[in-house]
Amino acid sequence: MNVVTVSELAQHVGQDVELKGWVYNTRSVGKIWFLILRDGTGILQCVVVKDETDDDSFTLEQDLNQEDSVTVTGTVREEPRALGGFELGVCTINVVSHVADEYPISHKDHGTDFLMSNRHLWLRSKRQHAIMRVRHQTIKAIRDFFDNNGFTLIDSPIFTGNAVENTTTLFELDYFERQAYLTQSGQLYQEAGAMAFGKSYCFGPTFRAEKSKTRRHLTEFWMVEPEMAYCDLDGNMDWAEKLVVYIIDAVLNNCQNELKVLERDITKLEAVVPPFPRITYDEAAKILKEHRDGFEYGKDLGGTDETVLSDRFEKPVMIHRWPADIKAFYMKRDEDEPELALGVDMLAPEGYGEIVGGGQREDDLEELVKRIRYHDLPLKPFQWYLDLRKYGSVPHSGFGLGLERTVGWICGTKHIRETIPFPRTMTRLEP
Repeated sequence: MNVVTVSELAQHVGQDVELKGWVYNTRSVGKIWFLILRDGTGILQCVVVKDETDDDSFTLEQDLNQEDSVTVTGTVREEPRALGGFELGVCTINVVSHVADEYPISHKDHGTDFLMSNRHLWLRSKRQHAIMRVRHQTIKAIRDFFDNNGFTLIDSPIFTGNAVENTTTLFELDYFERQAYLTQSGQLYQEAGAMAFGKSYCFGPTFRAEKSKTRRHLTEFWMVEPEMAYCDLDGNMDWAEKLVVYIIDAVLNNCQNELKVLERDITKLEAVVPPFPRITYDEAAKILKEHRDGFEYGKDLGGTDETVLSDRFEKPVMIHRWPADIKAFYMKRDEDEPELALGVDMLAPEGYGEIVGGGQREDDLEELVKRIRYHDLPLKPFQWYLDLRKYGSVPHSGFGLGLERTVGWICGTKHIRETIPFPRTMTRLEP
């Protein structure tokens, strides 16, 4: 008898198979009862009928608990009304192990803090499972996109000796005889990668010690960061647009069941087609002054500002050419308007905020030294970075796409903590 998974049932209609998994739920209808089985690849309705099932298996209904591990044999049938379109006519049920205690996460509502404290178990629930599958597909799409477009994966280090973003959001730690920091971004090392390979990217965890408790922030999150030599701001925006379109297409093509579980309005995702609107910071400021009280020109955008702007568009909107004083030291200035930096942020629609941030890098050695000094940063840790401008400097650009914010937007989640297996926030280090 074939041992199969729920995800493979379409290839085994009419066949006798064995599945291995866990009890998600049970329910009775007259002389028939249903075992709802999950196996990690999906959820399956198993129909237990007295005359079709052996006696020991039929009498198991009262003995089974949520999350008991079981193996089930039976015949695969098409059933359009069932989740996934298939069901199993049960022949036998064998219990591998019973849960030691009552499973803490029942099918009733629980508070968020309780669910987060039991995150290692909450991942088994239907909704969380769907979100993690979408996350998986998003990661696969990101890697496929860059691998298919001539980028080379160059891993950036986690330990660094310098800041990349705001120095107030660094996690500092002892590193033998000196101080080190958890990386805020892999970007600076990708600039070295781009000078060596033309186009490179890294994909890994980044850390920000930002004391924020909003639904958009984590202290540990994942970013993909491509960098391209001989690429200006416009080319950078083109790459960011193509990546996001590719991700959305991949999820729509491969995660229909998961999006259905999440009750996601996929027409919102289907609208994400090129070209994306592109507006300058000045144009964005004009919109905000008209539609939001208290906006101050020259400041970075807050969550409410981003929502006001993104609500005006069905697709992600790219805001470019920002006041230089609010952008990082490595951002190149606009030659025509030196008070502006050639940066870009991409805001997701539906109020999900910034999912991409990047820009054209300063490629002039003397100007970069001035910017480092202006920001009161030590030169020594950046000597290797300055070398990139000494030896074969070229115009280059890149960006970072935040995985969790992107997944949150795709899934329509209310809080970013649902989009990462084990979230780290100001108040949570466990599980």
